Amino acid sequence: MTDTVDGTEDFRLTTAEILYRMPDYPDLIQSYLWQSLDRLPDFPKLQEFLGFWERELQGELHSVRIGYVGLIQPAEWHDSRSMSTLQ
Repeated sequence: MTDTVDGTEDFRLTTAEILYRMPDYPDLIQSYLWQSLDRLPDFPKLQEFLGFWERELQGELHSVRIGYVGLIQPAEWHDSRSMSTLQ
């Protein structure tokens, strides 16, 4: 991704699927989805959230799967002047 004027060149829309064990039912694994704009490659917001999870919540983390996409991708950007409305 190229540098942008507002400094968002390292940010990506980040989604994390967090699998954790239920405190009362350790054999049961639940899923939690977390999403935020985060900076590559260290994902500081996600790291902060996972630290909070481990400090404050009782559900033991099983695994975390991360996916991310750029803010604006050339193939997905549409000029609003070329769109029309239905009446």
